Amino acid sequence: MSEQAPNEARVIPLRPPAARPPAARPPDTRPGTTRPASERPATTPPATAPPRAAPKEPLWRDLVGDVLRRERLAQERTLKDVADAARISMPYLSEVERGRKEASSEVLAAAAHALGLGLGDLLSLAQGELIRVTSRRVPGGSRGRTGASYDGLCLAA
Repeated sequence: MSEQAPNEARVIPLRPPAARPPAARPPDTRPGTTRPASERPATTPPATAPPRAAPKEPLWRDLVGDVLRRERLAQERTLKDVADAARISMPYLSEVERGRKEASSEVLAAAAHALGLGLGDLLSLAQGELIRVTSRRVPGGSRGRTGASYDGLCLAA
């Protein structure tokens, strides 16, 4: 049996901790002392910056949430007004706008219609936002393997 308290979460790390190199001993600076080459600390090259990881792709829920919020603010409407018109709760709409919730297509369509947009309009605006954000990060913009620009929208369910 586990000795863990019943209401306590058990955390299991997904990755093993990074191995740290052993600390180098400072060289012996006393006069008249020399060590064999095998015991001398190896000279290390100057520290260089670690290679940067590729930038993360933005999440779809963040893009859609940004578009919904931008459209709502452009129309100078309150969160409550749009949530009531869409027949969804105000806290849930807020979570969707902030990218905290992955909204269903029904919820997205209701929010879009409450803003006077169709679902296709919302998705098209989100696609434009995706292209804008990713072309800033990746040199050459949104290019496929062939180097040709693609300006279409593809969704999979």
